[in-house]
Amino acid sequence: MTGAGGSAAQTGPAHPDGPSLVWLRDDLRLGDNPALTAAVERDRPLTLVYLLDETSPGIRPLGGAARWWLHQSLVSLAADTAALGGRLVLRRGAAATVIAELVDELGAGAVFWNRRYGEAERDVDTQIKASLTEAGIVAHSFAGSLLFEPWTIRTGGGTPYTVFTPFWRACTAGPPPRTPYPAPASLDLPGDTDAASPARSTPATLPSDDLDSWELEPRHPDWADGLREAWTPGEGAAQQLLAAFLDDALPRYGTERDLPAQQATSRLSPYLRWGEISPHQIWHATDVARRGLTGAAASSATRFLTEVGWREFAYHVLFHAPDLATANLRPGFDAFPWPPLDERALQAWRQGRTGFRLVDAGMRELWRTGSMHNRVRMVTASFLIKNLLIDWRLGEQWFWDTLVDADPASNPFGWQWVAGSGADAAPYFRVFNPELQAAKFDPANEYVRQNVPEWGTGAYPQPIVDLGETRRAALAAYEQVKNSRPVS
Repeated sequence: MTGAGGSAAQTGPAHPDGPSLVWLRDDLRLGDNPALTAAVERDRPLTLVYLLDETSPGIRPLGGAARWWLHQSLVSLAADTAALGGRLVLRRGAAATVIAELVDELGAGAVFWNRRYGEAERDVDTQIKASLTEAGIVAHSFAGSLLFEPWTIRTGGGTPYTVFTPFWRACTAGPPPRTPYPAPASLDLPGDTDAASPARSTPATLPSDDLDSWELEPRHPDWADGLREAWTPGEGAAQQLLAAFLDDALPRYGTERDLPAQQATSRLSPYLRWGEISPHQIWHATDVARRGLTGAAASSATRFLTEVGWREFAYHVLFHAPDLATANLRPGFDAFPWPPLDERALQAWRQGRTGFRLVDAGMRELWRTGSMHNRVRMVTASFLIKNLLIDWRLGEQWFWDTLVDADPASNPFGWQWVAGSGADAAPYFRVFNPELQAAKFDPANEYVRQNVPEWGTGAYPQPIVDLGETRRAALAAYEQVKNSRPVS
């Protein structure tokens, strides 16, 4: 296995007592960070590094909204790290090359990180671990982003689960998730780095990129005002949001979570995606809160933890199906007869100008805030796939670019679920009627009016399709799939 330059980068001689390097990726937090905890326990000076890798083979570039979030999150993490006497170093490039460079510059004796689960990311990590180990440098990875590692949950036959309910039953049948690790009290660890190794740099002097030079924030034009108004990225904000949710909305989550006009969801998905909060922290805080609840309120807490389980399931599916964002998980759907792309319809959907209020409200919420209520995500996805007969991959790509929580597992998993091509997918014949969905889940049109102020006026566009006709066309197309070969 080689780096982007054609050969694996080599590290210099090992320095067993040298500083520790903590390589951060989708775990931008100090609390419940197993890699950081291990580095602190090693009791040597340490450096935290965030590496922006847009070069290694197979790594999917971030979308625009995700890049905005990453910038804010790194600013927050740098401040939190400095407050504990530590330092966050920023570097950019192919991970195999840059990690080797950092180890040499620092004279590091150990490198720690938390695991990732996409195939390209695993390949990069495997290569780096092998190179470091061969050079005599301690290299350890940890479980910091999932409650259950993908290789630990299997059916009785030893195969991965493809249906959520038995998967989650298997997850919850064993020991509960571990207790979260506390944040370190200090990152200003003792040790004379110069005496430990002939490093060219110490943790305090290691060169770091200027974050602004990465140009993660939009500039020409700057379209992020709505994101700034809607979100405060960072570990501290994540903890505050969790506490507020548990205190206020958790008891009614089960009955109101599908109502987009209500503040009944946690809004933690972008914080989970960037690892500003861990699933272990959410699990244990919710479990503690659940013990103080009874009846429907306690059931609401269990329902919320089940939603955390769906995130787990998505990552387990990604682990076993690394091309989840580009290939039908159920290969029978490769025969789906997608018609020629209607660019005008696709653009109307993207802009929230389809003439269907709930679809338009969701798409405009997405553009303004970088997020969308989960019930509405299903409705907008179903409309694109089953009313406009546009390939789910085009929708997945649009969400990847516009969501602040654009997650490599949950995003394509959700699109394939709606399309009927994925794991435990919605039945192929299930077509969400956006008008019936609006009447059921936004009966007073509160959510619609929040996002489509001209709804109900002459300025609102006419519907671009007939729901009945397009539903029949979608079902006819799915019948072709059924008749062409079995849908596995």
